[in-house]
Amino acid sequence: MTSITELFISNAYAEGAPAAQDGGIMGFLPLIALLAVFYFLILRPQQKRAKEHKAMVEAMQKGDEVVTVGGVLGKVTKVGDENIAVEIADNIVVQVQKAAVQTVLPKGTIKSL
Repeated sequence: MTSITELFISNAYAEGAPAAQDGGIMGFLPLIALLAVFYFLILRPQQKRAKEHKAMVEAMQKGDEVVTVGGVLGKVTKVGDENIAVEIADNIVVQVQKAAVQTVLPKGTIKSL
């Protein structure tokens, strides 16, 4: 004797597994392209900026006019190994890390402001 559910619901059987596709290098091509785009649009320009900033910091000398990352403008009065002394007003000198210098300005920029 069959039950009512067997009459209305048929058994579901799994189909055979699909054949494995052998893509080889073609499967990795989108990943390789993505990595190349990432390198050329993000990593390479960042490395170039870091190299330029390092060269600027190493070339900094007494008398240069600088802008710090915090936006403070001043004139370099003393250059040390890791720090510089920046005169931001008459007789007001602050110590700043060299890495905190954002830009070296052309001579006379502060007086023109």
